[in-house]
Amino acid sequence: MGKFLLVLQQYLFEIIPPLAFGFLISGIISEIIPKDWIEKKLGNKGLKSIFYATVTGTILPICCWGSLPIAISFYKKGSKLGPILAFLVATPATSISALLVTYKLLGLKFAVFIFFAVILMGMIIGVIGNHLSFTPKEEALNCFHCKELTVSQRKKGFKERLIRIIKFAYWDMPKEIGLETIMGIIMASMVATFVPIGFWIKNNLSGNLGYLFAIIFGLVMYICSTATVPLVDAFIKQGLNIGAGMTLLLIGPITSYGTIFVFKKEFGLKVLFIYLLFISLTSLLLGYIFSLI
Repeated sequence: MGKFLLVLQQYLFEIIPPLAFGFLISGIISEIIPKDWIEKKLGNKGLKSIFYATVTGTILPICCWGSLPIAISFYKKGSKLGPILAFLVATPATSISALLVTYKLLGLKFAVFIFFAVILMGMIIGVIGNHLSFTPKEEALNCFHCKELTVSQRKKGFKERLIRIIKFAYWDMPKEIGLETIMGIIMASMVATFVPIGFWIKNNLSGNLGYLFAIIFGLVMYICSTATVPLVDAFIKQGLNIGAGMTLLLIGPITSYGTIFVFKKEFGLKVLFIYLLFISLTSLLLGYIFSLI
């Protein structure tokens, strides 16, 4: 238990500073980028709209649940399915907080690769999505990320806007991903502490079997993009193939039982199947490419 607490303390000291800074940046982004601007830029057809959807999704502080109603609003504004799928891939896959924590724990190569990998995944699924069709439901999920500010709220002074930034950064965001982040850190500390786990990983997941583990674990377990990083770091230190680690970083935050059920309801079984198949195959391929690099 003493070793576990020591490892947990080390992880907390490493993660809290970049995580706190990432939360602050997320609050600023949430305040200065209005929803109507997003709809204007992402509601058009073509590659440009897909690119905007992908890049915006990589930096916006929106959870996988919160991205669904926004994606539906894109469709109602005239967007094709392509930008919608690009947004739904890029938004939960990474964030400013996740990139900062990735850089801190796994290094610059991991952070840079995952950023561009997510953009590539978003662009490709966007092109595929533009050749598909679906009929969305009228209902939209409620999420605190998706509440739009009124014109009067936007015109309030610096103090009011600062309060909203701080509230979003250090109240709303911790409420949204705080539990998952803590669970990820605890799981990482357990993996790094207990020898039997490390022995099993070293003997079974150091080769190609690690990729299969990453895909299955990533599909059935939901851990937000920030919380996935310390867990992958612990897995790699215990012997997991680094390519499989990258695969888990890509696939884990995008999928969960909850989002799969909601995705099926909103977009249909055919789109869901293509979506999950694409995420699995591209995450596997990109992870393998990263291991070669």
